[in-house]
Amino acid sequence: MMKAVISGTGLYTPPATITNDELVEAFNQFVELFNEEHAEAIARGEVTALQPSSTEFIEKASGIKCRHVVDREGILDPRRMKPYIPERSNDEPSVQCEMAVSAAKQALEQAGKTAADVDAVIVACSNLQRAYPAVAIEVQSALGIDGFAYDMNVACSSATFGLQAAVNSVENGAARAVLVISPEICSAHLNFRDRDSHFIFGDACTAILVEREEQTRPGQGFEILGTRLKTEFSNNIRNNFGFLNRTDESGVGKPDKLFIQQGRKVFKEVSPLVAQTIQAHLESLSLSPNDLSRLWLHQANLNMNQLIAKKVLGREASLQEAPVILDEYANTSSAGSVIAFHKHQDDLQTGDLGVICSFGAGYSIGSVVVRHR
Repeated sequence: MMKAVISGTGLYTPPATITNDELVEAFNQFVELFNEEHAEAIARGEVTALQPSSTEFIEKASGIKCRHVVDREGILDPRRMKPYIPERSNDEPSVQCEMAVSAAKQALEQAGKTAADVDAVIVACSNLQRAYPAVAIEVQSALGIDGFAYDMNVACSSATFGLQAAVNSVENGAARAVLVISPEICSAHLNFRDRDSHFIFGDACTAILVEREEQTRPGQGFEILGTRLKTEFSNNIRNNFGFLNRTDESGVGKPDKLFIQQGRKVFKEVSPLVAQTIQAHLESLSLSPNDLSRLWLHQANLNMNQLIAKKVLGREASLQEAPVILDEYANTSSAGSVIAFHKHQDDLQTGDLGVICSFGAGYSIGSVVVRHR
């Protein structure tokens, strides 16, 4: 069987940023406007007054300090509180396609490859901007790749699930190389009027090139030793937006058509499940946590990542062992663990082992064990 290697990674970072202070200022302006508008109903006890947010609350709850977004003006407008992303004609590249092409070109350049070397594109992300045609096929066309492409969605685990699909295609001979791309425009499905979650997400796009070991240079990239996927159904993270919404007007615009979660339940239930999945995956490969040099974890919550790393390693993990990028990027859904991998791999030596692990709605968990060549 042919071995699969991660030979290149790419990252598109939107130039616009929003700090916690800026986000809190806009949110608190919205709270003031809402409470003023509903003052009489609040006084009668018919409406609950909204509570302001704070930078201290956000950083303590999440570890997030900033986020990159595709549009900041619309988000920071207290009367709008959502990004402004203009419609494009069908003859123009879609927003996600543009992001994907930028990240993909970086991954190809790092790997020393061109579109002619790639046979497949998987666009794996938590929210796709349309049902069809597949964004992946649009990206395939934009890059000039001859082969096949498809979209997939396993929420925050999409990138690692996509990696497993890419590994399967490479190892069974269906493709010489596969691009796994995660264009996440998370700000578009975030409820910026919800105090408990208005700070969680940012936007970014990652790309990973997976190819046959025989096509790579000696010592290039990371050999993929194994992948493991795990799912358990839960409603604790959910988004009910979809084409069926138009069939019942009473649900249009309701909060559940955006991101909603039961944060405390997610923390309590997912953390041990992720640690157990990683540990079992390592054991199946005759490896132990002590063999690991790096944990590139899903970047959703700093406290959660620290707990998972501690459960896996049996001790506190250093920032070098479990790098953090959510302070700058916030939660970028499936892109988060790959951003961490992209930015925190250059110091590793030949033979060093690491785990790329993402987890989220579903519940879903994807674990990919790699070894530096």
